[in-house]
Amino acid sequence: MKKILFILCLSTLISCLEDKPNVNTEGEDILETYQVYLKDVNLNFRDSIYVPIYSDIYSFNRQSKLLLTATLSVRNTSIRDSIFIDDIDYYDSKGKLVRQYIDKTILLEPLQTIDYVIDHEDQMGGTGANFIVNWGCNNPTVKPIFQGIMISTKGQHGISFVTEGVSISQR
Repeated sequence: MKKILFILCLSTLISCLEDKPNVNTEGEDILETYQVYLKDVNLNFRDSIYVPIYSDIYSFNRQSKLLLTATLSVRNTSIRDSIFIDDIDYYDSKGKLVRQYIDKTILLEPLQTIDYVIDHEDQMGGTGANFIVNWGCNNPTVKPIFQGIMISTKGQHGISFVTEGVSISQR
């Protein structure tokens, strides 16, 4: 009986631990190679981008929802200049912070791309979820692409669509 109680308590504790969104199936942080330590870097340009994400959408009526897999794609479109990503934060429909994806600045070299996936079963964001991405660079003409890609299948039906990020403040 004590063993069963111990296993039950242990499984409950493990289920309460927060998933590490950047860790692959081998336990490696897939974004660690992009992370850099920046101390007092003066970038000529900084911006905040709002990217709408749908972890689920209404289907047929307000009581029926279709779960989606959502991907945030951040693409450095410059051939010459690197960009720096300071924050990638995921918010739910009520505007509450759900998850912070990075704790160190990420360097994206020319033409590099990073992706963050919201799993199909993850309903924490809801229909009004979004990412806020804070980034900067030394060349204000650089225009990275920030997109949300949503996809799902149910039976023989599939749905996919893309949202575009918009600047909400230039700092």
